[in-house]
Amino acid sequence: MAILNSVADGLGDVRAWRRHLHANPELMFDVHETAKFVAEKLREFGCDEVVTGIGRTGVVGLINGNRGSGPTIGLRSDMDALPITERRDLPHKSKTSGKMHACGHDGHMAMLLGAARHFAETRNFSGRIAVIFQPAEEGGGGGRVMVEDGLMGRFDIERVYGMHNMPGIPVGEFAIRKGPFFAATDEFAITIIGKGGHAAMPHRANDPVVIGAQIVQAFQTIASRSVDPLASIVVSVTKFNAGTAHNVIPERVTLAGTMRTLTPENRAFGEKRMREIVDGVVAAYGARAEFGFHRGYPVTVNDGDEALICADAAQTVTDAIHVNSEAEPLMGGEDFAYMLEAKPGAMILIGNGDTAGLHHPDYDFNDDALGWGVSYWVKLAETQLAA
Repeated sequence: MAILNSVADGLGDVRAWRRHLHANPELMFDVHETAKFVAEKLREFGCDEVVTGIGRTGVVGLINGNRGSGPTIGLRSDMDALPITERRDLPHKSKTSGKMHACGHDGHMAMLLGAARHFAETRNFSGRIAVIFQPAEEGGGGGRVMVEDGLMGRFDIERVYGMHNMPGIPVGEFAIRKGPFFAATDEFAITIIGKGGHAAMPHRANDPVVIGAQIVQAFQTIASRSVDPLASIVVSVTKFNAGTAHNVIPERVTLAGTMRTLTPENRAFGEKRMREIVDGVVAAYGARAEFGFHRGYPVTVNDGDEALICADAAQTVTDAIHVNSEAEPLMGGEDFAYMLEAKPGAMILIGNGDTAGLHHPDYDFNDDALGWGVSYWVKLAETQLAA
């Protein structure tokens, strides 16, 4: 198996789109120029309808098949970049300091645009395809906002699919699993209020630094001693702010971090256990604490039947040996989860090769993966919507 000939013929354009998008990154919902570029291309291809402003700055292109009536399926790409300064001196390097496509959303858009052009030219399917370009995946919950803005009902979408690149997986290979695939991404912030004083007289103070250190250590027992060893839960304290001078015990310490889980049960238990630890530790030391917990993206759960359909489509593009249908779940988050809560579907990973990792200043989407991604979208949609 190989990249489809009809796809290979247009890869020069797809590569050019990808590099243009890479050079012009935008953040969160502020993707106005990106959305304009996408919408113009979809109109140029001859989509039957191009709708902008869904979920504030999202774009949806609708393409009708020529093989009769049928369902509507959604194919989704994200659009936003990250607040990172690009380090590599590439020909298509970001033109905006402090912003770059460090997660490959430029490649995701280019692959879906390539597929949209193919669909509009061939229309070799029944029903309708909705190509979805979503803002604010990187922390803004654009997937949720698009769903709340009526994405599924307005376009009668019955099933929805996503694809994300993954460094470390060879180009031309895919990975997927049924059930939980990406973790829930929750955040916490803790303020510990003790009694400050002279660093040489700690007995006259109530040291919140020591209390904070105890909490950090105790949080690590949630995974190691409070949940099933085979379950997945991560509690990471990533901020610890205290003090202004070397000889002063501060009155306040702030901690912050993230919790990642793969089941609703562990998500609820982890939050409960963190609160219990904070309350218990500060009480033991005679201090007090303010605990804030913010629920982020939910668990990304692939429907079992849909994951199998996606794996089969990937195998028609490459072959069975290059599709891992029992991939390990990832503790990173993905707001495609909101779309999968609304409709059945699945997310698949496409190999980006031996490149820098996601969210790294040296990362760049691997153009060699473009043809595989476009071919996958074509096979998935045309198989799903066969007359």
